[in-house]
Amino acid sequence: MSADSATREDAVGREGTVGREGAVGGEAVPAPLLVELVALAHRRLTTGLAAALAEEDCTVDQWRVLRALADGRGHPMGELAQSLLIPQASLSRLVDSLADTGQVYRRHDEHDRRRITAHLSRTGRTRLARPDALAAAHDSAVRAACDLPDPAAGSLARLAAL
Repeated sequence: MSADSATREDAVGREGTVGREGAVGGEAVPAPLLVELVALAHRRLTTGLAAALAEEDCTVDQWRVLRALADGRGHPMGELAQSLLIPQASLSRLVDSLADTGQVYRRHDEHDRRRITAHLSRTGRTRLARPDALAAAHDSAVRAACDLPDPAAGSLARLAAL
C-alpha cells in the first residue's frame, strides 16, 4: 500500500466517510464541526419522523405542539413559539389549523385577560396517542440503529438546552 493510499484510507475510512484527519487528493479534510453533525442528524431524524407521522396525517410540528400542550397547563402562544423554536406567525397558523379540527382550543389567561393560552382538547389528547406511539417507535429504532446509550441522549439534551 502506498503512502498516498494509506493517507486516503485514514481520511476516508472503510465506509467511505471522511475521517477527522488526513488528506484526500492532497487536500486537507477538515473535521466536521459539531454544528454540522447536529444539523445533519436533525435533518435525517426529522425526515424519518415525518415519514412515520405521515401515517397518521400528522406533521412533525403538529405533533410537537400537541405534545407540548399535553401537560394540561395551557401555554401562552409567545412562550410556546419560543420553546418550540417556531416563528410566532407560523405557530398561530398551526394552532389555527389544530383548533379548526378541535384538537386544541384557546382561552384567555386566568390572571391576565390580555394573554391567550393554548390548551389540548380531549380530541387532541386522543389524537396524540397514535402519533406519540409512532414517534416512540421511530425513536427506539434510531437508538437501536445507532447503539445510542442513555448518557449520549443526556448529552444531546444538554446541547438542546444551550
